This record gives sequence, C-alpha cells and structure tokens, in this order.
Amino acid sequence: MRTGAAALLAACLAWGAGAFAQSEEPALELTGTLAKAKSSGAVTIAYRESSVPFSYLNARGEPIGYSIELCRKLVDAISEAIGRDVEVKWIAVTSGTRMDAITGGRADLECGSTTANRERARTVAFSPIIFVSGTKLMVKRGSPIQSFRDLRGKTVVVTAGTTNEQAMREIVKKFGVDMKIVVSRDHAESFAEVVSGRADAFATDDVLLYGLIARSGERANLQVVGEFLSYDPYGIMYRKGDPQLAKLVNDTFHDLAEDGEIERQYKRWFLQRLPGTGGTPGQSLDLPMSPQLETIIRATAARPE
Repeated sequence: MRTGAAALLAACLAWGAGAFAQSEEPALELTGTLAKAKSSGAVTIAYRESSVPFSYLNARGEPIGYSIELCRKLVDAISEAIGRDVEVKWIAVTSGTRMDAITGGRADLECGSTTANRERARTVAFSPIIFVSGTKLMVKRGSPIQSFRDLRGKTVVVTAGTTNEQAMREIVKKFGVDMKIVVSRDHAESFAEVVSGRADAFATDDVLLYGLIARSGERANLQVVGEFLSYDPYGIMYRKGDPQLAKLVNDTFHDLAEDGEIERQYKRWFLQRLPGTGGTPGQSLDLPMSPQLETIIRATAARPE
C-alpha cells in the first residue's frame, strides 16, 4: 500500500509539474538592441576623448570615467538579460558625431556628457539623469571677463554640436552682446584656444571646465566665471523606439540608485583624485553632489506605487 501510494503521489506531482510547465508563458522574444547583442555577442559604447571626468582616455588610451562606469553596469545588465557574456566594443565620438553614431547603429550606448533635452528626445532616448550642469565661461586668471555681459568685442570658443553653442548664440540674440563665436571640433581643442590666447573665453558646461582644468594642471592660470547660462541635465543616450532596452535601462538605474552605486561612482570621480593622463598627475575636482542631483537620485531609487 505504501509503495502504491508513493507511486500515485509521484505520478500526481509529475502531472502537476508537466501541467505547470505547459501553462508557463513562452520566453519573451528579444528585439532591438538586446536581440543585436544576443546575436553578435557585443555591445558598442560611444565614448568621448576629453569629457573629464565623465568619459575620457587614461594614460593607456583606454576610455574611463563616471559615465563609462555607469555604462559598464548597463552592459552587465544586458548580459544577464540575454543569457550570455557580451564583449564591449568602443567607438570614439565628438559632440558633432555622437547622435549619428546612435541613430545610425554604429553605437548602442553613448556614454559621455550629453544633455538630455526635449529637442534631442525627438530623435534619441535617454537614461534617467546622471548629472546636472550648466553653461559657464572659462577664462585666464586676471581676465576682465566675469560675466557674459563682458564678452562684447571678445572671442568666445564653443564646441561643435553642443547645447552651449546654442546658449551663446541665444545670448547674442537676446541681449545684443556683440561677441565673435568660434567653433572647435572637441573640448580639448576649445580648451587649447583659451590657453594659447586665440580665444578670450571657452563656454561649456561648468563641470567639464573644472575637469579640463584639473586634468591640465592649470588651476593657477585659469578660472571658471559667470552665472549659469543654460540648464543641462546629462543622460546616457541610446536608440529611440527600443522598448526592451528602455525598460532595462530604467530598471538598472533604479537598482543602481537604490543600492547606492550611483553615489559611490560620483564620489570616485568627483571627490577623489582622478586617474592621470599622458603623464599628468591627476587632481580632484572636489565637487560635492548638488542638491538637484541628490533629489533626482532619490526619485530614481523610489519604487512606483
């Protein structure tokens, strides 16, 4: 009897397991970037060469920085979602080429210092906000320029394809400040224009200016001045119309915020000595997290009710 009862119980359990398995929904078919990563075994990250401390090259020519580390977390999440390890491939972009790299499929994630605004959101998608910045001016110490109002008759350099270029042209239109605006290919070239004396000021996001000054060791000779001339919230950029990747990005950033990883990465890249580049000893930006970013991270960590 006991043997018969045990056999009956085993048969019932086996039937139940089979019925449960048959009732399970089939695995979700991968689409978009996740399907591409599954097929190719790779995710391509677009990086910047001089957006310190978000995305730049170390002494060995490897991409490093705050945005790069957050993107590595996204790659880990992609690997887990598709059930296989993926290789990270790299592609260098500038302010002028970064959006085309995403929309054209040459890169899957853009990990730099890109402002997430409504105009760009018509073409690409963005992660939750990772930093909040704004346009300011970098000048040589002792310069008479302390505000955009002092730029009349001066030469101001901006980097091509940035919201800062738009902000400065808006200043000309709105306030009638007759300045000469020069456009450079990337931040490193714009920085060099002021150091060489060919430009009187460099207009870009304040945190990038602090990063470039720290990287160059020019704190004794350069300074950041003026009021904020724009509002620039940064995000990781990826292709629009990819709902599976969008969910993965949002879920991953929720986890990173809830776990405290975003704050840990912030402290590493903004409050500690930066890795040196090209033989130049690294310095710290000594830039505490703003109240705005603290609020954004708390909101990202909150679970929807």
